[in-house]
Amino acid sequence: MSFTKTTEQASKYEHLEQMSVNELLTNINKEDQQVPLAVEKALPQIEKLITVVVEKMKNGGRLFYIGAGTSGRLGIVDASECPPTFGVPFDLVIGIIAGGDTAIRKAVEFAEDDRNQAWTDLQSHQINENDVVIGIAASGTTPYVLGGLEACKANRIVTGGITCNAGSPLALLPDYPVEVVVGPEFVTGSSRMKAGTAQKLVLNMISTATMIQLGHVKGNKMVDMQLSNVKLIDRGVRMIMSEIPVSYETAVELLKQHGSVRKAVNHFLNT
Repeated sequence: MSFTKTTEQASKYEHLEQMSVNELLTNINKEDQQVPLAVEKALPQIEKLITVVVEKMKNGGRLFYIGAGTSGRLGIVDASECPPTFGVPFDLVIGIIAGGDTAIRKAVEFAEDDRNQAWTDLQSHQINENDVVIGIAASGTTPYVLGGLEACKANRIVTGGITCNAGSPLALLPDYPVEVVVGPEFVTGSSRMKAGTAQKLVLNMISTATMIQLGHVKGNKMVDMQLSNVKLIDRGVRMIMSEIPVSYETAVELLKQHGSVRKAVNHFLNT
């Protein structure tokens, strides 16, 4: 297959080691400003992917992210933030990284080169036709990701992909590809930079829009969030006060009694 691997092309900047800190920051920032514009071009693709994720989840399905290195870590971050933010079960959105949990903190050599391991990892979660699997790989060529999506397609599981190389295998293989072409990195080949930022922005969109569509946000508030620290409890109390005419103290008691903003407000309105 022939395609332009823009994530590996030479940086537009030379002699980085001779730049001042100000010059480095200015030029990195200049490159970063291109990322949201590249994401904007991919919005129609992202919309199609989210639509099918919502449809599957409404019928009892789950969302899986698979990736290696930075891409795998970004998927895990997005998945891990869904339960505290939206109050959903921890196994509704699942991030899987090549090399297992060890690879979250420390690179596992050659883990991304195993074309069969992703399907094995997915099977440990009893993956089935109700689910959606999104492969994440800036290069669009990671064997771990491609092998996993191939196995999913062979088993009639809906697939998506997020890549930063147009025309790459990951742009052609999945049912719902997302191509965010951000061009060469400031440091040649360092796809944790613009490509990683682009992937993070797309993942934010996927999880947030999906959870809103599933009803886990009311107005603009996280009414199902987990009350896991003092800051979030205070936020929950103020959410309650903005919805119903009660004092801070009463809102605190309602939140303690019912455990979530949604339940507290609904109880008050229905009694």
